Amino acid sequence: MKIGDRLTQLRNKKGLTQDQLAEALGVKRARYNSWENNIAKPDIEMIAKLAALHKVSSDYIIGVDTPTPEWATYKDKRDFKNMLEDNAEVMFDGVPISDNDKEKIKRVMEAMFWDAKKKNKRKPTE
Repeated sequence: MKIGDRLTQLRNKKGLTQDQLAEALGVKRARYNSWENNIAKPDIEMIAKLAALHKVSSDYIIGVDTPTPEWATYKDKRDFKNMLEDNAEVMFDGVPISDNDKEKIKRVMEAMFWDAKKKNKRKPTE
């Protein structure tokens, strides 16, 4: 997923217009629009601002995710999605963790999930 797609998705999740988000960031709407349409890319300082505003990591904004393995079946992908959609509160020592830390944990869990799935796949009989 490209940066523009992520930005559009995050903005829509907040229910904001491009004008509102551009104003919050201190840029013109045309500049923000160019980011969402993948015409231009925000600089590193703006990526940090965007991440803070959306309460996600900078890695998430730029699309540094663990890719879905090519061997993953539809059922595998569904299993992983179901695992992530469990909306239970994530706590550490009885205190809810930040959204940024949740993103980090999600990336680690994703890598572990795909590794376990790969190891547990049945080998074809010869």
